[in-house]
Amino acid sequence: MTRQVIFDPMLPWAFIAILAGVALALCLLAAWRRLPGWWLRALAVGVLALALADPSLQTEEREPLSDILLIVVDESASQHLSDRPAQSAAALEGVLEEAARDGLDTRVARVSDSDGDEGTLAMGALGDMLSEVPRDRVAGAVIISDGQVHDVAQAPDLPAPLHLLRTGRAGDWDRRLVVSNAPAFAILDEEFTITLRIEDQGDVPPGMGDAAEILLAVDGGQPRAYRIPVGVDLELPVVLPHGGRNVLEFSVPEAEGELTARNNDAVIQINGVRDRLRVLLVSGEPHPGQRTWRNLLKADAAVDLVHFTILRPPGKQDGVPVGELSLIAFPTRELFSEKIDEFDLIIFDRYQRRGILPAIYFENVRDYVAQGGGLLVAAGPDFATADSLYRSEIAEVLPAAPTAIVIDTPFLPAISATGEKHPVTEGLPADYGTDGDPWGRWFRQVQLEAKDGAQVVMTGEGEEPLLILDRVGNGRVALLGSDHAWLWDRGVEGGGPQAELLRRVAHWLMQEPELEEEALVASASGQEITVTRRTLGDAPGPVAVTAPDGSERVMTLEREAPGRFVGRIAGAEQGLWRFSEGERNAVIGLGPAAPREFVETIAADDVLAPVIRAHRGGALAVEDGVPDLRAVREGRQAAGRGWIGWTPRNAYLTADLRVLSLVPAWMFLLLAAGLSTWAWLREGRR
Repeated sequence: MTRQVIFDPMLPWAFIAILAGVALALCLLAAWRRLPGWWLRALAVGVLALALADPSLQTEEREPLSDILLIVVDESASQHLSDRPAQSAAALEGVLEEAARDGLDTRVARVSDSDGDEGTLAMGALGDMLSEVPRDRVAGAVIISDGQVHDVAQAPDLPAPLHLLRTGRAGDWDRRLVVSNAPAFAILDEEFTITLRIEDQGDVPPGMGDAAEILLAVDGGQPRAYRIPVGVDLELPVVLPHGGRNVLEFSVPEAEGELTARNNDAVIQINGVRDRLRVLLVSGEPHPGQRTWRNLLKADAAVDLVHFTILRPPGKQDGVPVGELSLIAFPTRELFSEKIDEFDLIIFDRYQRRGILPAIYFENVRDYVAQGGGLLVAAGPDFATADSLYRSEIAEVLPAAPTAIVIDTPFLPAISATGEKHPVTEGLPADYGTDGDPWGRWFRQVQLEAKDGAQVVMTGEGEEPLLILDRVGNGRVALLGSDHAWLWDRGVEGGGPQAELLRRVAHWLMQEPELEEEALVASASGQEITVTRRTLGDAPGPVAVTAPDGSERVMTLEREAPGRFVGRIAGAEQGLWRFSEGERNAVIGLGPAAPREFVETIAADDVLAPVIRAHRGGALAVEDGVPDLRAVREGRQAAGRGWIGWTPRNAYLTADLRVLSLVPAWMFLLLAAGLSTWAWLREGRR
């Protein structure tokens, strides 16, 4: 119970002050003129002013409230390293016991990994707790963490001391791989650099050396080992092996005693693009489909097309002067001998041997394919004659042999059973044609006999092979057994997906990874990983999955389409995921390979030091023991060796409040009247 005198004025204080001031001035004037009774009138005015102020006695019944200690427990990924979970549990238990001994009420918030790789948001949790309790009851705040907090800028304005109980050990050390510069895309066959560094943190044990081994694997393949200096930025020259997505995986073997290997890996996904696609198109004679080839290839500004057309065979005599057929001599020797390796794709369109290209040039084309080049043969009736390309040195790399039969029956091109699985023809759009036909018909086809191992992806009349694909050495070959693909481009009978088909064939020939028929591919969308296994064979086996934390499991893929088997991982944690099935491997980085929690893993006070200092708190290591709690006066330093302080707030709850006037109003009035009468009588006697 507390009592105090209060004033509850009947009029505003300013009005009372004005009245009292005027009365006081008149009394002073009377005193200056030596009028009798002036002091009695001054007392009467004072009594009236006091009556207007209404002095009262306030009696208050109070119930004291306990002070509150806010506790934030960091349970993010970095807090699961070494014995930090046990340290956190011991620190929390000790603080709760000390708080209970001192009669403190406690509020505990646990902070786990944030969404979006934002790190440890301990200050946000502290601010949320502060908004949920009365501010005048907060006596202190304690953060149990390794000190690596990532939202220090959002630290709330606490009315009490803030402390850090730091987990971790003084001898902790860690090694991490940092990639500071890597392009999103690069031009094939051109060298670029990736900047990386191996960095040691903490109390590095002696004998670790000034250099460390780093492994580089491309697309999950066999890694290659290099030895690079530690703590030095290294400019690593790289040339992409193929177009499309290239996954470069850098990893540093885990060293003995380091905190974690989660930050020893880095996955870089670089899109390989060709600066210019160089295509050599050799047309055996002018025909309606020739323009289609030119339009298709010239539609892409990135394609450098060299078109060689035989306008008149050497044996044809039509009286036209040679000078009117060609302005310059075509550089066949330069193209087919000296610079043939510079082409990404060679196309023979209705070409037959007429003595224009010598046998040595065909041998060069054959060797070009074996060494990794792409060859497409669009065959017409010429392919069934004695002058067929199959009768040249190129026959060794062609995927099928002609039977010398030309089929002139109209037919509808169809995708074979193998073609339904092959990425070149899988899912080709079928919204072409009229009268219920998905595509327009073709009217001529060369009968072919596919060689062993060749892939027949499209068929024609009587299910005869129409489009055949094959791998030869390091290169690839495609054979189209008809010269009527241009009918689709002209929209005959509704047309067909000619541009898409030929685009896929060309990209498959140039070995784009997206069109590999035997592949294991991993892709991510948000927090979901999709694993796709493409195959022309039977159902694949289970996929071995290695999570970022090193745990392993087995995934069974489900058939989604012919030749396509898919499995998904929902809610996947961020980091580097590895997948393997047989001899095929795939890697993908979900978010950064090393999440923000593993960028700085060594426990430290530096991050929170400015905030702790501003609130007169302290940072103590849990490995030295759980500190005591002590009450300290507001404004004093609240931490010392082995102890942390809290500030008593003396908060209370008002249970009852009574107000009683000290002097009744009538008594004030009677007193003022008496003083005024006395002054009048005194003045009258004078």
